[in-house]
Amino acid sequence: MLNKKLIKNGKLIDIFLKNYLRKQKKTNLLTPMMYGLLSGGKKIRSNLILDMGKIFNLKRSKLFYLCAAVECIHSYSLIHDDLPCMDDDRFRRGKLSTHVKFGEAPAILAGNSLLTLAFEFLSDEKFKLHDRLKIKLIKSLAICSGHTGIAGGQDLDLKFENKKRNLNQIIDMQRKKTGKLFSFCFSSVGIVAKKNNSEILKLEKIGEDIGLLFQITDDFLDFTSTKKNTGKLTNKDIKKGKKTLISLLGYKRSLKFVNSLEKKILSKLKKHGRNAIDLINIINFITKRNY
Repeated sequence: MLNKKLIKNGKLIDIFLKNYLRKQKKTNLLTPMMYGLLSGGKKIRSNLILDMGKIFNLKRSKLFYLCAAVECIHSYSLIHDDLPCMDDDRFRRGKLSTHVKFGEAPAILAGNSLLTLAFEFLSDEKFKLHDRLKIKLIKSLAICSGHTGIAGGQDLDLKFENKKRNLNQIIDMQRKKTGKLFSFCFSSVGIVAKKNNSEILKLEKIGEDIGLLFQITDDFLDFTSTKKNTGKLTNKDIKKGKKTLISLLGYKRSLKFVNSLEKKILSKLKKHGRNAIDLINIINFITKRNY
């Protein structure tokens, strides 16, 4: 049931993205951009945005611009992460990585273009929101995407390879690499709903914790799953000397950490009552997924 909902929402976001891109001027980069952006995936981040909207009784159509911006940032980061100078992955979402399909230079430029496209979505005049709130969203997404967020987390991930790192350092890296964009998924909905700064900070924290949960379970998949299930090569972390909770604590202790984090997140979400049921279902999906 949940999987069908994820797929349905994912298709809606893909349609929104396609319609937007079709109206733009045709360039050589548009094809690799769409290849990286519309190549499947679970659209977990977009689904979190839409389900958060239910808590504040926001119209889904108003949230599509947020979803589109987040998917652009996420796809840009994956295109760049797969490059030979970074994680050097040849497969993503069950098909060739963007740089393998189109070449390294087009992949880099397509990633750059998706990064900037995210801010086009947030500043679009058809996104009916007060300019003050749009500026707040743009600043928040920039912070989550740059050296204090995704880019900084990826830098640490690469620098940590084959080096000794403690628990706090690994958690900090993963919060930046993955948690910050999840943080934006929650805080952005709060901004659209015109919540105060204190409430937005609470939403940021929940989102970041969910992102951390997602990253650790992703590490589990690399450790236990197969390419057939994940759509990408597995057992890469050990081979590359990646610093993960599993490499530091072992599988069983890492699982205890995940269970504790999951309970903490669920206890916060349950305070929102029935409106949070869909969010709770996604958390359960994140920890129990096999792809």
